[in-house]
Amino acid sequence: MNTRKDIITRCAHNPILTKKDVPYPVATVHNAGVVKYQGQYIMLFRSHLYNGRSIIGRADSRDGFSFTVAPEPFLIPAKAGVFAEYEAFGVEDLRINPVGDEFLLTYSAYSCHGVCIALARTTDFKTVERIALITQADLRNVVIFPEKINGRYVRLDRPHSEISPWSIWISYSPDLIHWGDSKVIIKPLTYHWDEMKIGPGAPPIKTGKGWLNIYHGVFKTMSGTVYRLGAALHALDDPARIIGVSDDWILQPEDFWERVGYVPNVVFTCGAVPEEDGTVKIYWGGADTVMCAGTATLDDLVSLCLTSSRPAM
Repeated sequence: MNTRKDIITRCAHNPILTKKDVPYPVATVHNAGVVKYQGQYIMLFRSHLYNGRSIIGRADSRDGFSFTVAPEPFLIPAKAGVFAEYEAFGVEDLRINPVGDEFLLTYSAYSCHGVCIALARTTDFKTVERIALITQADLRNVVIFPEKINGRYVRLDRPHSEISPWSIWISYSPDLIHWGDSKVIIKPLTYHWDEMKIGPGAPPIKTGKGWLNIYHGVFKTMSGTVYRLGAALHALDDPARIIGVSDDWILQPEDFWERVGYVPNVVFTCGAVPEEDGTVKIYWGGADTVMCAGTATLDDLVSLCLTSSRPAM
């Protein structure tokens, strides 16, 4: 008998968004940042165009599950200036990072130079101001903590490396543009569900016991890779200090649309919304093809990190 409690309860109406819901031609809908803004949920999702390159669309919801897509894309590759050169192959996997009265947007910019991270900001989800390219190639999955810590902005990211398994790093900045004091803080664990590579998923969530980091981990099988979600807890006053990393995954591909699609066997998150009742809505791309959602309690996720933890390094 399988008696393990599901940490995340899937929405009964998954997938909550597909390409059929988009009023302009796209091949996929996936890997969306989500935030609550003025009583509504804003989703900024990635879509492949039919040339294989990606743009970002917008969808709105009152309940966090039933979304309506805006008639035009939210963010497309820049047409002029330095951003045009570095976004020429597409913009992908956007995170919405609430910091103060604005929302910092971090997304992957692809070009012939590789992939780097672009930083933009919005206050109303109507206008977007590009700020800077804040990494060199090759680096992905930047999430920014929602408040300054010890006077500095803090981010998690995942550089590419062929020497060591791809790991989660932390960096600091006085101004959001110049980043440094970088160091690795969580590494994949050998012969574990995340042994191939890991990376930040949703922007960190502040809890009473630490910063909750919902991340993705990858395991290589004989028929390809499997992307799952896990959880880690960082100290509130020093997020480089890891309190615990859940030994178990919190979500794996199980439904048909998570196992079959553009990239099979993938659940990949870029956004989670904490609620006042102690629950959190978690959003993930299924097989790089559709958007799905589920709910969990923050207490369950934190407890998993504290009571069933594996080494961070």
